[in-house]
Amino acid sequence: MNSSAPLVEIFSSLQGEGVLAGYRQIFVRFPGCNLDCSFCDTDFEAQTACRVETTPGSGQFQELAQPVSLETLLGIITRWCKQLPNAHHSISITGGEPMLHADLLARWLPELNILLPIHLETNGTLPEALPRLIEHLDVISMDIKLPGSAATPELWQEHKRFLEIALERDVSVKVIVGELTTEQELLKACKLVAELDDEIPFIIQPVTGRDGRVAVAPERLMQFQAVAAKRLCDVRVLPQMHRFLEVA
Repeated sequence: MNSSAPLVEIFSSLQGEGVLAGYRQIFVRFPGCNLDCSFCDTDFEAQTACRVETTPGSGQFQELAQPVSLETLLGIITRWCKQLPNAHHSISITGGEPMLHADLLARWLPELNILLPIHLETNGTLPEALPRLIEHLDVISMDIKLPGSAATPELWQEHKRFLEIALERDVSVKVIVGELTTEQELLKACKLVAELDDEIPFIIQPVTGRDGRVAVAPERLMQFQAVAAKRLCDVRVLPQMHRFLEVA
């Protein structure tokens, strides 16, 4: 049974999005995605070598031969946890779309979860893959893709089925808004969440440039927040925090 994967990168940093923004995590980035969002700024293409930080948080990387074995990944994370005890809140399984690797994650997550809690970052469009992973996840950050903003097909039913399963864990929902976002689309996402649990944290994230500037006017974001707050109990507006670190 294959226990290796062609990872994109492994690094230690502060989470810049969603309810865990500000917590330090070990990020494990998987390649590939089933969507092509217009605002995506992440390099998730499969690489000939995996980038790994030489020391956690240094920003200096070395190349690791592909594919990366579970044993190698466990060794890196164990070493970093010993070097920086209690510094890391969790392991962020991210991409791309990590759920494309659900078969492998079903074998990896039980081992990784021994070291740290597991945080899954997902576009929430592959609900059929979630049941086999759910017991090994601690926190789920699920996107709802607004088709007018992301230039993706309508995925409302996939999102709803995914969220129904994700409710077994600590889950939050994120929607990315831009200049093309309409209140009607945002309200549709709010209704979807509210039908399941109106107390799920709902994060409105404006598209944020590498210079730290958001693509939506402040008054527009305030209106989006007001629209969502009519349906949901916990609505927050958060830009991509890591952009400000990059600027600094």
